[in-house]
Amino acid sequence: MTLDLKTLTAAIKKREIDTVIVAFPDTVGRLVGKRFTGKHFLSQAATSGTHACNYLLTVDIEMEPQSGFALANWEQGFGDFELRPDFSTLRRLPWQPTTALLICDCAHPESNWVPEAPRSVLRNQLAKASQLGYTPYAATELEFFLLNQSYHAASLAHYQGLTPSSDYRIDYHTMQPTRDEALMRQIRNQMDEAGIAIESSKGEWGRGQHELNFVYDQVLPMADGHTIFKQGVKEIAAQHERCVTFMPKPWANEVGSSCHIHFSLWKGSVNRFWDKKTKKGSSLFRQFLGGVLKYSPELCYFYAPTVNAYKRYQVGSWAPTKMAWSYDNRTVGFRVCGSGQGFRFENRMPGADANPYLAFSAMLAAGMAGIEEELDCGDDYQGNAYTDDRLPALPRSLHDAASRLKKSAFARRAFGDAVVDFYAHTAELEAAAYASAVTDWERTRYFEQI
Repeated sequence: MTLDLKTLTAAIKKREIDTVIVAFPDTVGRLVGKRFTGKHFLSQAATSGTHACNYLLTVDIEMEPQSGFALANWEQGFGDFELRPDFSTLRRLPWQPTTALLICDCAHPESNWVPEAPRSVLRNQLAKASQLGYTPYAATELEFFLLNQSYHAASLAHYQGLTPSSDYRIDYHTMQPTRDEALMRQIRNQMDEAGIAIESSKGEWGRGQHELNFVYDQVLPMADGHTIFKQGVKEIAAQHERCVTFMPKPWANEVGSSCHIHFSLWKGSVNRFWDKKTKKGSSLFRQFLGGVLKYSPELCYFYAPTVNAYKRYQVGSWAPTKMAWSYDNRTVGFRVCGSGQGFRFENRMPGADANPYLAFSAMLAAGMAGIEEELDCGDDYQGNAYTDDRLPALPRSLHDAASRLKKSAFARRAFGDAVVDFYAHTAELEAAAYASAVTDWERTRYFEQI
């Protein structure tokens, strides 16, 4: 489970822990940082934090520094951020021997948090909700494909010809997923030991696809746990000489992998999305969902941050393509489910590549605007949203999503110009990198016949 500093100090002195990872989530949701020896962690990072190069928020996924950012650039010499420990995140990592992990917030030297850092973006939205007395809760459902090759073997094969862990679709199956149970059991149990509560795992619709469901929690610890989970699953899979991918659409002929987010707003111990008298969603719920429906198209980048994410949005794919809500209908973008304290809506837009800090931030910003503007979500949709051309569509590409975010007056009010410009530029750079790439599809199609 999670640790306090006193317990960690005792464990280090007993040599039960000898390594402490001090890290923060980057723009794509990876944990980046340093490994400290136990004694130097206690003498340095535990009391004064540490530092890291500020280029870590302005690199692409291959770690190449990118131009055009005001936050960090060659002209400013790429200085350092301070990494300020959040000791509520301190925990053992059972899949790494004698190792603990501590997540930090990025801050400017002797100043405030870095507004563009994903954890800061979420903290700022939580502060706005807290001012009105609300505590948001969330739970994610995260899907991934499990392959029978190691990461190194997959890389050497250029990610071609990989073997999924099942021979056919295994949605809710209990037989073929038994092949993977040694790995899946380790994931469930060791995540629980690390303070990341897993409710269940199941086979999913694709060959070799699995889903893990988290127990609901307040959104900041949920985002932290989700981020640790993704890295931990990769590390555990590697121990079994296997690999997983959280790509939202790794193969054209297979279903994609989602990150469905279940969300509700509480005051104290009461779910304010539920109206006890009418036994339906409250007016607060209708306003919040109204805001999410209105503003999600221009915040779509926060749900779908990669080129690949938009290939998941296909008709009949279990991923949404239209903006609508309904009760227990999986063709819409927002599915309402549960009752009483368990009443909530499920955002089906995010893919498995979503950075949870940014996805939660987008939902909070849009929903709180719905409350402020006294919006309404309208009638629940009936029918097959995939085939209804009357409904507004999601952005069709990363370039489209970046353009909408950059032009969004709402996003600039909610997050500030610096944050919007930072993430719109991040998206534009990724879209431009893809546009200049030559793909296998192009060579296969054009090499001889054009």
